[in-house]
Amino acid sequence: MALSAQEQQRRQNLQGIIDLGINPYPAEEFEVNVTAADITENYEKDKLNYKNISFAGRIMSRRIMGSASFVELQDSTGRIQAYVKRDDICAGEDKALYNTVFKKLLDIGDIIGIQGHVFTTQTGEISIHVQELKVLTKALRPLPIVKEADGKVYDAFTDPEQRYRMRYVDLIVNAQNKEIFVKRTKLYSAMRRFFDDAGYMEVETPVLQSIPGGAAARPFVTHHNALDIPLYLRIANELYLKRLIVGGFDGVYEFSKNFRNEGMDRTHNPEFTAMEIYVAYKDYNWMMDFTEKLLEHCAIAVNGTTEATFGEHKVDFKAPYARVTMTDAIKNFTGFDISGKSEQELREAALGMGIAVNETMGKGKLIDEIFGEKCEGNFIQPTFITDYPIEMSPLTKKHRNNPELTERFELMVCGKEIANAYSELNDPIDQRARFEDQMSLSEKGDDEAMFIDQDFLRALEYGMPPTSGLGIGMDRLIMFLTNNPSIQEVLFFPQMRPEKVSKVSTEEEFAALGIPAGWVPVLQKMGFETIESLKEANPNKVFNDLGGMRKKLKLDLSMPSKEEVTAWFAAAQ
Repeated sequence: MALSAQEQQRRQNLQGIIDLGINPYPAEEFEVNVTAADITENYEKDKLNYKNISFAGRIMSRRIMGSASFVELQDSTGRIQAYVKRDDICAGEDKALYNTVFKKLLDIGDIIGIQGHVFTTQTGEISIHVQELKVLTKALRPLPIVKEADGKVYDAFTDPEQRYRMRYVDLIVNAQNKEIFVKRTKLYSAMRRFFDDAGYMEVETPVLQSIPGGAAARPFVTHHNALDIPLYLRIANELYLKRLIVGGFDGVYEFSKNFRNEGMDRTHNPEFTAMEIYVAYKDYNWMMDFTEKLLEHCAIAVNGTTEATFGEHKVDFKAPYARVTMTDAIKNFTGFDISGKSEQELREAALGMGIAVNETMGKGKLIDEIFGEKCEGNFIQPTFITDYPIEMSPLTKKHRNNPELTERFELMVCGKEIANAYSELNDPIDQRARFEDQMSLSEKGDDEAMFIDQDFLRALEYGMPPTSGLGIGMDRLIMFLTNNPSIQEVLFFPQMRPEKVSKVSTEEEFAALGIPAGWVPVLQKMGFETIESLKEANPNKVFNDLGGMRKKLKLDLSMPSKEEVTAWFAAAQ
C-alpha cells in the first residue's frame, strides 16, 4: 500500500532520529511518578510541591517559538502543557535535541518522557517546566486533528465505523469516550462487591461446549480435531452453573462471554457479556428484591446517583420496581387475553395485530412476538414482567398457583430487557419433558430451540435444591447507565464487517495522465489516492486547490496551467 505524504515524512523523521544516535523505541523503563490529573487537581502555586516530577505522554499540539516552545501532552488521565526551553534540555554545546529533534523530527502523536518541575505561566496555566526530554515512541501515522474554535469543533473523528474499527485512535482523540469504559469497569467492580459481600462465589465455566444449552439461540459451530467432534461456542452458561449448585455451592456467579450466531443491530453483537448468578433455597420473589437492590447499588457506584438519562428518558434505578404479569401486560396494551389460548388462536391473534408470524412458531414464540411488538416498548422505568406462560420458559418451575404459567420475570427498562430470572426447574422428569417439547419445535424448523442436555438431566437426578437464578445483559445495562443507544459504543472492539481496502494508484499511473511526479504527493495529500477518486472531482476546483497547497506548503514546483489540469482529467476518462 502506498504511503501518504505525511507517512513518508514521518518515516524520514524516524530515520533522522536514528541517524542522531537516538533509539526512537527504547527498551528501558521510563519511571513515571505523576499524572496530568494529579498535577491539575493538586498543584498549589505557592507551595514547593511537584518540583521533581517524571511524566510521559503523547504530543497533542505544539507551539514552536524559537529557543522556547510549548507542547501539550496527554496521558491516561488527561492533558497538561509543558514548557520546553532549548538551553534547559541541551545543557552543553550540542543543541540538536532541541533544534533538530524537538523542533523538526518530532510530530503530533509521538510519545515523549520529560522530567522537571511544575509552575504556573503568566497566563495562569499550570505547566511542566522541562529539564530533561526523552523520545519514547515515534508514531508513523498522523492522528486526526480535532480543532476547536469559538466553541465549535472541526475535523472531529466522529465517523462511527472508523471509530469502532480503530478504537485506539478514538480513545486518543475523543478522550471523553474513555469515560464510558471507566464506568463499565466500575459496574463490574460494584456488582462483584455486592455478590461477594453476600457470600457468593465467582466461578468459570466452559466456553467450548458439546451441547449449546441454557438459552434459545443459534450457536456458532466449530470442530475439535483431536476428539473429532463438533463443539459450540456457548450461548449461555446457565446449565453449568446449576451443576455447581447440585455439587453443593449455595451461590455462584460468572461474568460470561456468550456467542450467538444471529443478527447484528444497535442492541445486538454476536459476542456479548452476561452475568448469571444462582442462589440455592431462593425463589423468584426473593430474586426480584435482590435484583432491585443490586441495580440501585450499581447505579450509584457508576454515576453517583440512582438516576440515569437514556435518550429522552430519565430512568430511576431506586428500589422498589413495579411488577406486572405478562398476561396483564398483553391484555392492557392489546385487549387480548392469552390465558388458555391454543397455538392457532395465538397465531390468528398475532396476525390480526399485524405481527409477522409463521408456522414454525409454537405458543411460546407467538406470545413472545405479541409482547415484543405491542408491549415491550411501553415500559420505560424499571419494571418486572412476571409469570410467563410455560411454553416460553423451558428451564423454569411451574407457577405454584397456575400450572399454565412459570415463576419467571424479566426486568424491562426503556422498552428493553436487561435481566431474566426464574425459580429454577429442579424436577428432572419435568425438565426432560420440557426439553422434548423443545426438540419437537426444532423438528418443525425452529433453529433456536434448545438441545437436550443429557448430562444436565443426570445432574438434576442427583438432586438440585430449590434455586433462583438471574441473568443480566452487561452490555445493555451499561448502555442505559451511560446514555448510549448503540451497543457498539460500550464495546471496545465490536464486531465489524471486513474492512474494504481501497487500492492506491501508483505514481506511474498518475504520470500516465501527464501529471508531473512532484505534484502526485500533493494530489494524494488532497485526498486523491486513486485515479477513480480524481475522475470524480471538479477540474477547476482541483486547479484552485493546487495553487492553495503550493502556497501553504511553500512548494518549489512550477504551477500547472488550468488547461494542463483539465487535460489530466480528460486522460483519466
